[in-house]
Amino acid sequence: MPRGLRTALSVVAWFNLVSALVGAVGLIGFDGMGIPLQWLDGTPFTSYFWPGVILGLVVGGSQAFAVVALWRRHPLARGLSATAGLVMMIWIFIEIALMLVWSPLHGIYFAAGCVQVVLAVLALGAWPCEGLTGS
Repeated sequence: MPRGLRTALSVVAWFNLVSALVGAVGLIGFDGMGIPLQWLDGTPFTSYFWPGVILGLVVGGSQAFAVVALWRRHPLARGLSATAGLVMMIWIFIEIALMLVWSPLHGIYFAAGCVQVVLAVLALGAWPCEGLTGS
């Protein structure tokens, strides 16, 4: 994988990982970080504890796998990066669908997941260009 593409993927994965972990800690340890509890009305959750756990383990975990694979230059790094980006996008989609609330942060994190997927797909060779595929 070309250095620039690996670097870009790493930056996005680190951003998504740190964001997921900060969000998880905020939801679990700081009582939802000031997000109104009423936003959970109509969802399966009565507090922000389980959403925080899911955010940290599923979203953060998938990003952690991508970061480690990229750092180790593992052959699965590109696929894990694409998966982590999709997990981020799905998390945001489900969050909006359940809570029926939108915040600019949703747009930022959905876009970050989308950028991660696009970069990973390019790294997988979807664009037959010598500059991007390293040929």
